[in-house]
Amino acid sequence: MTSYEKTRASLDHQPGPVPIDFGSNAVTGMHVTIVEKLRRYYGLEERPVRVNEPYQMLGEIEDDLKLAIGVDVEGIYPEGTIFGFKNEGWKEWKAPWGQLLLVPDAFRTFERDGAVYIYPEGDTSAEASGKLPDGGFFFDTIIRQRPIDEDNLNPEDNLQEFAPVSESTLAYFKNASAAARKTGRYVMANFGGTGLGDVALVTGPMIPKPRGIRDVAEWYMATVAHSDYVEAIFDKQTMLAVENLARLKVAVGDNVDAAFICGTDFGTQTSQFCSVATFESLWAPYYKRVNDWIHANTKWKTFKHCCGAAEPFMKPFIECGFDIINPVQLSAAGMNAVDLKKKYGDRLTFWGGAVDTQKTLPFGSPADVRREALERCSIFSENGGFVFNAIHNIQARTPVENVVALVDAVAEFNRGT
Repeated sequence: MTSYEKTRASLDHQPGPVPIDFGSNAVTGMHVTIVEKLRRYYGLEERPVRVNEPYQMLGEIEDDLKLAIGVDVEGIYPEGTIFGFKNEGWKEWKAPWGQLLLVPDAFRTFERDGAVYIYPEGDTSAEASGKLPDGGFFFDTIIRQRPIDEDNLNPEDNLQEFAPVSESTLAYFKNASAAARKTGRYVMANFGGTGLGDVALVTGPMIPKPRGIRDVAEWYMATVAHSDYVEAIFDKQTMLAVENLARLKVAVGDNVDAAFICGTDFGTQTSQFCSVATFESLWAPYYKRVNDWIHANTKWKTFKHCCGAAEPFMKPFIECGFDIINPVQLSAAGMNAVDLKKKYGDRLTFWGGAVDTQKTLPFGSPADVRREALERCSIFSENGGFVFNAIHNIQARTPVENVVALVDAVAEFNRGT
């Protein structure tokens, strides 16, 4: 089977070999340090790793490394980054941990008290919108909320970053999707614009001067205290998203197989950020509009990212039309692999969950990683509906031997299928 056939079969819930994804989007990738170590381990040409997602400092997994680890999914990243500049005009940059990297030309920073600060849109006249702490390995967004009048909130303020898709962006996705299709892999597109209330984006790290509610704590409170305001934002954003998706569909044709819709988290380690009833009243109608349009007008599968104790939301996610759930955080409360597969495995594809990235992968032995990964493959791959990936991105300081053990485990499992 080709990579495309293998992945398509799994998403159609057909039994067979387990497809592998590393790096198709911003929640299935690897830190730049891990990419460099894997290139060295597999004897590939040593060269500076490109930072294709600067917020989490994720590294581009080039084709030679994809072949070495058996990746079956090709990702199309957005034209721009979370900090508002495009991935173009590459230049060298030495990270605080000493690694020489390639970053976009508009990746502009300054240092203060051991921390590195990054400018939105590369605009050095603006306040920094991200901070890489001293000793850290990725950026945190900086809250830059101006004083707001809670009695006179304007939804347009929280819609600054959303706009009709431009002709240049349409051309970008047209070319990128055509190139992705030629790889023979299953194609995951990250169009952007469909993330509703994702706190990584609420702060407006891509905007030089954000307006509206941009404090994360105040945003969560607003979902209750100003739900009409949030609904107005979601309604306008969803309307625009559907219009953009219609134009994007014309541009990419049949060169896309799945679309990343939203990275909004509803689960914590032990509970949820909101009740299921709140999700169903505030978020679900808008997710459903997006998914309904996609399923009525394309062959794309839709991808929902939600960390934490997300089991109570699985049924509502299905009812909203999501086909894929990620990252399947089995270390969180109520996230039992056997139960999840039994209850939802015929309707959802589990994309992730192959190994615990909080304990086993960073702190276990290669044997521990192998054992856990083989067990997860056995549970989740029954009758398809499983794409092999870690739980969220593989972080810095993870032993490369453990990452290799993870890759080897799925290859071992597939040899027995």
